[in-house]
Amino acid sequence: MKVNKDATRTARQLLRFSYKDGNLDSDRVKDITGRIADAKPRGYLAILQEFGRLVRLDVEQRQAVIETATELGAQAGNAVIEDLRRKYGNALTAEFKVNPDLLGGMRVKVGSDVWDGSVKARLTELKNKL
Repeated sequence: MKVNKDATRTARQLLRFSYKDGNLDSDRVKDITGRIADAKPRGYLAILQEFGRLVRLDVEQRQAVIETATELGAQAGNAVIEDLRRKYGNALTAEFKVNPDLLGGMRVKVGSDVWDGSVKARLTELKNKL
């Protein structure tokens, strides 16, 4: 379903109203969603769809997934988180995962940004070059 410009504009405005003290407030998101669903303005399904997409993207932008081949120590993990928070802000949360398929190195995903410094990725790149 293609979202028209009015629905996109309205969804962006609703997203701005969803912030409290610079952070997305889940209670406000629920309240706004409920009010739109109850009022049923013209194109409300498209508005809700776009609003949900924008909220999802905002949440993903504040969540870092850090994959390593082996368990990271506390000091190394904190250093990675601090570096990411300098780039993305203090509201960033981190989730560490162990993925032995990486063979070594680390893969970091924040929103749509991905940094892949794993041995597996380097081997795949080398294989493609040959």
